[in-house]
Amino acid sequence: MRPVMNLVMKASHAPSKVELYAAIRRDARAGMSGRAIEKKYRVGRRTIIKALSSAWPEPRKRLPARASKPDPFKPAIDEILKADLDAPRKQRHTVTRIWHRLAAEHGRTDVSYPVVRAYVAERKPQIRAEAGRGPAEVFVRQSHRPGDEAEADFGEVVIRLAGEDVKCFLFCLRLSFSGKAVHRVSLSGGQEAFFEGHE
Repeated sequence: MRPVMNLVMKASHAPSKVELYAAIRRDARAGMSGRAIEKKYRVGRRTIIKALSSAWPEPRKRLPARASKPDPFKPAIDEILKADLDAPRKQRHTVTRIWHRLAAEHGRTDVSYPVVRAYVAERKPQIRAEAGRGPAEVFVRQSHRPGDEAEADFGEVVIRLAGEDVKCFLFCLRLSFSGKAVHRVSLSGGQEAFFEGHE
């Protein structure tokens, strides 16, 4: 059982490229041959040359962004969504109707339904916002007068007192106007402790 665990642990902690380069340089300074380093670290000759020439590995080359399949159809989808802004509710396009229109009118053959659905879900709110018809922000403004309202809670807590765990009761009161809070700890959970917390 132990050798398997060691194997798993070794596999899970692969050295970073910086650590690998440092180890290669250290072994090369100690006089280890190139072939021995290749065998020890399971790397090629190019990696050893790069490690000996620079302490820092080259940054990875970023690949250019690939064109996605729905890219040619995005303007058509946008036009459908813009037209839907003025259409009656029952005549607006569903994602399925948009997908079928792309097939019939634009020869879509290789764009899947989930891809169209994801694009419509992302783009529809943006088009509504661009047209000034974004979702209305609905909220109820809360106004509290000073000293008028508060939220109170009373519950058990365990504290360490003189090296022993002692069950106590914590009273919490948060003032609605200022947001400030008051906390009191008592040994009993009776009504008098609750009223003392309010005082």
